[in-house]
Amino acid sequence: MSFVEFINVRKTYQMGSVEVHAVDGMDFVIERGEFVVIVGPSGAGKTTVLNMLGGMDAPTSGTIMLDGQKVSALGERELTQYRRHDIGFVFQFYNLVQNLTALENVELASQICANPLPADEVLAQVGLSDRMDNFPSQLSGGEQQRVAIARALAKNPKLLLCDEPTGALDYVTGKQILKLLQDTCRETGHTVAIVTHNSAFTQIADRVIEVREGKASRVLTNAHPADALTVEW
Repeated sequence: MSFVEFINVRKTYQMGSVEVHAVDGMDFVIERGEFVVIVGPSGAGKTTVLNMLGGMDAPTSGTIMLDGQKVSALGERELTQYRRHDIGFVFQFYNLVQNLTALENVELASQICANPLPADEVLAQVGLSDRMDNFPSQLSGGEQQRVAIARALAKNPKLLLCDEPTGALDYVTGKQILKLLQDTCRETGHTVAIVTHNSAFTQIADRVIEVREGKASRVLTNAHPADALTVEW
């Protein structure tokens, strides 16, 4: 059994009298420890995939598995525990608590999970050992995103999900964040999945899942992924 399995997953929304098939028979697998890029144009269904995998949305039908657990069968209380303990989230916008320091923001996440990592150690891993006592307003965009990544990693999640994590960053800083995520996957063994519209990111992935019209139109594996710092877009 693969670490992540999507088996004929569908998600349908009712918009008045119209049914919208955001995900329409999605099939793919992800292996443990892979660096994965889920790529596709706006409206293709990739964010819906991330939301279902992260337990923020439930499929209309089909099966979603993570590490042997049938996520698609979990109730609301179980999904809360799943999001709390098994999933780390990194979004385009950093969602930091403005009146807490970088260290306190990371500690906030580690307080709600079962097996957290030390907040100061994780901040050091993302290059912020000298910025722990700074508030978000005292940090650059790239530094704030590093805090957000540290906050997610401090939960020691089974899966790290990143939704357009470089979208609010300039080109150089975006490459540095991609490199950090790639190195985190390689060095810690965490499984990392990035959702993006930017096809250039596919060069650095172990596995690429191309999403179009609610389906995985193509799944590719890279035997020799590129270093994130070499990617141009």
